[in-house]
Amino acid sequence: MADATTDFFNTLQRRGHEPFLQNTTGSVRFDLSDGDSVESWYLRVKSGDIAVSHKKAEAEAVVSCDRALMNGMLLGEINAMAAALRGVLVAQGDLGLMLTVARLFRGAYDARPGAPEAGYSRRKK
Repeated sequence: MADATTDFFNTLQRRGHEPFLQNTTGSVRFDLSDGDSVESWYLRVKSGDIAVSHKKAEAEAVVSCDRALMNGMLLGEINAMAAALRGVLVAQGDLGLMLTVARLFRGAYDARPGAPEAGYSRRKK
């Protein structure tokens, strides 16, 4: 069964280009732990063109966190900055690139079927 993380990266791969990343080139690897296993998502951006894979290659920026945390961030339930300050999300490398790519997270929740109207709380009650 797919989760928010898998849906997010698959959607990026299908989309293939993000206009707001037109002036961005670089790579970010997301290392997501789930128990004893770690799954890597490798995101390569070249002038807005996006390629997604599972390779565990060198990247200009690396984000490490628990898969459930990543799902929560993509669903709008968890704030990435707060997670980093708590130490449950570790970011290494080119922080400028990471912050630019993190803009992709915005709207990930809103694009999901059944998402609430804009302006409504995204937190579960």
